[in-house]
Amino acid sequence: MSRFLFLAVILSGAAALAKPWQGIQPGVSSALDVFGKFGEPTRKTDMKGQTVLVYTGLQAVPGTVQAQFKLAPGTQTVARIDVYPAPQIDKAAIEASYGPACDLKVKNPDAESPCYFVKELAGKKPYLLFLKLGLAVFFKDDGKQVQSFAFLPAKE
Repeated sequence: MSRFLFLAVILSGAAALAKPWQGIQPGVSSALDVFGKFGEPTRKTDMKGQTVLVYTGLQAVPGTVQAQFKLAPGTQTVARIDVYPAPQIDKAAIEASYGPACDLKVKNPDAESPCYFVKELAGKKPYLLFLKLGLAVFFKDDGKQVQSFAFLPAKE
């Protein structure tokens, strides 16, 4: 169910490529790739200097209520993909699909075993960060159901 529900976010200083979502890969794919895959967006907006291609309503990507493709400033390259899933997904489903919490006692967890750290943005709700997968998972206000996914370039 959640295999196609990813987002992409750029981590500063990360050299690894982001995991693709629906064939679109942050740092690699262009706006033309997005148009070719999903057609013209519902709307194009400008957010903090980035062009954002928004697919919602009748143009929403299947399995989502909205997908946003943010283009890197000055380029037509996708820098980040924000995906808001349609089905309700909980933390147990995330752990079953992507891995458990990281064991903080282990300095170098096995590269083949992804795990997450609980992070928090200043004054915001906690979220799960799978560094090796380049995945951030944000929850709704109830803290139980997934609101959105963010796929980032994986960090070793």
